[in-house]
Amino acid sequence: MIELGEYNILKIARDTSVGLFLTDGENDVLLPNKYVPKKFDIGDEMKVFVYLDHEERITATTLNPYIKRNEFAYLKVNGYQSLHFKELQNIKGPKQFPEKAFIITFDDVYVSQLELAYPLLKKYGLKACFYAPLKYLNQTDIWNTNKEPIMSVAQLQSLDPDVVELGLHSFAHNNYSQMSAEEIQADFDLSKDYILKNKLDIHNTLAYPYGKYPRKGEAKTRFFNLLHQNKIAYGLRIGNRVNAFPFKNNYEIQRLDIKGEDSLTTFKRKIKYGKLWF
Repeated sequence: MIELGEYNILKIARDTSVGLFLTDGENDVLLPNKYVPKKFDIGDEMKVFVYLDHEERITATTLNPYIKRNEFAYLKVNGYQSLHFKELQNIKGPKQFPEKAFIITFDDVYVSQLELAYPLLKKYGLKACFYAPLKYLNQTDIWNTNKEPIMSVAQLQSLDPDVVELGLHSFAHNNYSQMSAEEIQADFDLSKDYILKNKLDIHNTLAYPYGKYPRKGEAKTRFFNLLHQNKIAYGLRIGNRVNAFPFKNNYEIQRLDIKGEDSLTTFKRKIKYGKLWF
């Protein structure tokens, strides 16, 4: 039985003009041409993720789903409440903070996040924050594989703002810890111009590319001053720790690194124990 929202090991049944049809022996699913490997033979096994596309068709992909259906379902049925960062600005103290609250974040606004994560967010009534490297919209991830497509402005604008809050992932996806204050300010200026020109609704939360930023001394002070001057409300690193609210420092908010290959058991332990499980 093909499991929706999960990885499946399937065999290549036939090659068609639209892609490969994979089978579990009883049911078939399409692997579109853009995910078909260069070399394959009928009967080969493939590990693919199976999901419902934007037209509610069962589809397979070789892309990393980042988070799977059972993980979203676990959050929903166990009383976790998803938030956007803009909602935090109306919470005055820990007593007003919802119990079991969390924020789901996705960096780089890959098309795969639109295809895989966004339908699941809507299905389970969850919210998330997507962080965009503005220079590379409608291009590919040049800083990584240079193969995975990035969403376009139109695709970002199509996202329901009640589901997805857009945030900033810098303009050019450069490492802030290797940039001068002048270079960082220039990146902010390019971001502001791009946002205004393209009429994007971007919240003033910044996810640091690579999770990197100046960590010590005067460089760190200058960087945080720049964030304040550019009206950045929150800065996100990695860190793999569960945060307490109010945050100790709004510019050093830590995030848990959840991977698509994590089992549900690993996922549950990560959100409970944070760094102790990494």
